[in-house]
Parts: sequence; structure tokens; C-alpha cells
Amino acid sequence: MTEPEWLACTKLTPLLEFLRDRASDRKLRLFAVACCRHDWAWLKPFARASVELAERFADGDASAEELAQAKRVVWVHWTQGRIAGSNLRWDQTTVLAADENLSANILKLKDLSWPLERQFLSSLRDVFGNPFQPMTVDPAWRTSTVSSLAQAIYHERAFDRLPILGDALEDTGCDNADILNHCRQPGDHVRGCWCVDLLLGKR
Repeated sequence: MTEPEWLACTKLTPLLEFLRDRASDRKLRLFAVACCRHDWAWLKPFARASVELAERFADGDASAEELAQAKRVVWVHWTQGRIAGSNLRWDQTTVLAADENLSANILKLKDLSWPLERQFLSSLRDVFGNPFQPMTVDPAWRTSTVSSLAQAIYHERAFDRLPILGDALEDTGCDNADILNHCRQPGDHVRGCWCVDLLLGKR
């Protein structure tokens, strides 16, 4: 895949195929979590708990054993739902978010995304940005104000504060148009947002 193809692509599958062997497990898992959160209201409590556990695992705050148990719980419910003829597509997505071999199985999202492909694509671009144009941060931009804002946005999911972060970055002398525009652009952002991750030194 070339950069123009990446920027123009409107289908999830080729982007996932490109990222599968290039992205970190953390990034892929947070993207899968973001997909689950698009229809949070449809998830049953056990599935929500699994998604939250998968998110904590991505950040190193849960063990592999806990992740495996969360996956087993959702898998049992999903299997029972299939036997009963229920439509538990979101439970299957939740199984993927808790998959210990996520990079090998991330392409399964292409089979689950048809009602929400535009939203999934939006989250994918928010998490991975443009992999053909890796960004760097000038240490001078990481003032106490910028760092505290970025930490709060990440941990509190306070993405409505991204424009404030953009202003704070500009005050430090940041003139990177991609970073500033991303902070100020409308639309949904998710945990794993490439700009916030960049400022926090997360990969």
C-alpha cells in the first residue's frame, strides 16, 4: 500500500491488512476496544466488563490470565446465544478485543463492521494517523500544561479538551499543522488517539 492509497481508502479490510504486521498490539487492541464502544449501549454488562479489561490490559494494568478469563466469559455467552439463535455480533467483537492473538485475528473485524464501517474507519484513522508520515515531538512542547492536559484527556476520555490541548501546544511554539489540526478537527476521538499518544510517549 502507498501513502495516496492509504489516504484515499474507504474500506476497512486493506487498512487492517496493512497494519496487522506493523502496528503494536496495544494500538490494535485499543482500536478493537474503540469498535466495541461505538455501540456501547448494545453490550451486556459482562461484555462491557470484558472490553474494559481488554483496555486495561492494553495499558499494562491487567494480566494475561485476566484477559483470557474475560475472553472465556464472553465466548461462553456468545456460543450460547448462537445456539439460541440470538444476534450477538457485539459479543463476538468483544471476544476479539480480548483475543490474546489479536494481531493474527484483527482481520475478523472486516466481517463484523458492515453496519458501522464509517465509524470504524474514523476510529482507525484516529488511532493510527498516517503511518507513512511518522511524527516526532519537540521536547519543548511537553510543558507541564501540555503533559497534564494530555494525561487528563487520555485517562478521563475528555476528548472535548483536545482543542484546548491544541492551543496549549501552539503556545509552546508547536507549528506542526498535522498535530494542531488533529487537536482541533471535529469528530470522535478514542483512547489511543495518535496525537495524544505521541505527546504521552505511548506506542
